[in-house]
Amino acid sequence: MKDRTKVVLPEEELPKAWYNLLADLPSPPPPPLHPATKQPIGPADLEPLFPREIILQEVTTERWVEIPEPVRDVYRLWRPTPLVRARRLEAALRTPARIYYKYEGTSPAGSHKPNTAVAQAFYNRQAGVRRLTTETGAGQWGSALAMACQMFGLACTVYMVRVSYQQKPYRRVLMETWGAEVVPSPSDRTQAGRAVLSQDPDSPGSLGIAISEAVEDAATHDDTKYALGSVLNHVLLHQTVIGLEAKRQMEVFEDAPDVVVGCIGGGSNFAGLAFPFLSDKLKGRAVRVVAVEPTACPTLTRGRYLYDFGDTARTTPLVKMYTLGHTFVPPAIHAGGLRYHGDAPTVCWLYHQGLVEAVAYPQTAVFAAAVQFARAEGIPPAPESAHAVRFVIDEAVRCREAGESRAILFNLSGHGHFDLAAYEEYLTGRLVDYEYPDAEIERALEGLSSLQPA
Repeated sequence: MKDRTKVVLPEEELPKAWYNLLADLPSPPPPPLHPATKQPIGPADLEPLFPREIILQEVTTERWVEIPEPVRDVYRLWRPTPLVRARRLEAALRTPARIYYKYEGTSPAGSHKPNTAVAQAFYNRQAGVRRLTTETGAGQWGSALAMACQMFGLACTVYMVRVSYQQKPYRRVLMETWGAEVVPSPSDRTQAGRAVLSQDPDSPGSLGIAISEAVEDAATHDDTKYALGSVLNHVLLHQTVIGLEAKRQMEVFEDAPDVVVGCIGGGSNFAGLAFPFLSDKLKGRAVRVVAVEPTACPTLTRGRYLYDFGDTARTTPLVKMYTLGHTFVPPAIHAGGLRYHGDAPTVCWLYHQGLVEAVAYPQTAVFAAAVQFARAEGIPPAPESAHAVRFVIDEAVRCREAGESRAILFNLSGHGHFDLAAYEEYLTGRLVDYEYPDAEIERALEGLSSLQPA
């Protein structure tokens, strides 16, 4: 393995089951609550939005959940994905660190998102659903669900955050190529969208607003269900194929990570890589697990650990998470997939328990790392993934300065081929940083005390 650059597992080693970290946690995360009663919700409360099998996966505490063969059959189009030793980046940094990246950009949609989109489309088709609605920020999730719906014969409506709809037209074209209807959010299609537009006709939108629109659309049509690309347990479960493959690939490299890194917005790509390694940490192995977010949307690093709604219109159950407030509207940074006001409740619980670390970076530093990585390894990372790259480079430099050789593993969760306008802004000096003001965070958090259980 001394000179090997990458490990690509044979299709026969594609995981047969997803890994559920909840089975190994010493204590469970706080449960979702009904906003009216402040009591834990039951499966029946989720039935208007999700098919039965998805609901069962959301609440299960079984360690392993079998991956249906039709889902594995679609996975085989791109999985297992490569694990690459970033030797050229190591050389450029003159670091003794060993840098590995799990490259999820080989999927047809160019990111990790199809890992759950394919599963959700399958279960909805199995349940007789005709159409799925969803939201998307940067477009990776909307693209993935559009592709998955096409493969399983479902119609798809995507509410795309308006600023991303404007910044990333080719993501919209990709979704439409796969047959999806793409609606800029906030829109006049829903009561939630019209309410926002009445207050701010030029609203750039947010994931919270787009979620409200997609949920309302699904709940008001009998043949329609809602699909979520991050945050909930069943989504994180489906993404663990990333970490399960990576563990096997690290064995082939005859190495094991000392540091596991992922960018975080809602939590799906971070959890997908990290959860299988967190199971080792829970058994006593010394491994750092680091979530990296933007300073413009600093949920873990500056949010409050409170019960909050998952959407702006307050139509979802209350979930306990690090939140900036459901009315938070983030600035129009290019890492559109990292602009959610909260994070996955399970990831937040891990952070609250000290099992996960969090770091925030401004976008100019992130794009500097993205360009450095692209010039060494050849792949321009998605702006979201570049947050992880920034931390990895900083950690590798720390290793150089300390003379330590640590193994650093990160999730390169997607390529940036649809994000070159952002690269152009950086390369021409027009990209600016934005750090969310404390006063704005406090304003968005006002009123959340009334949502907390007694």
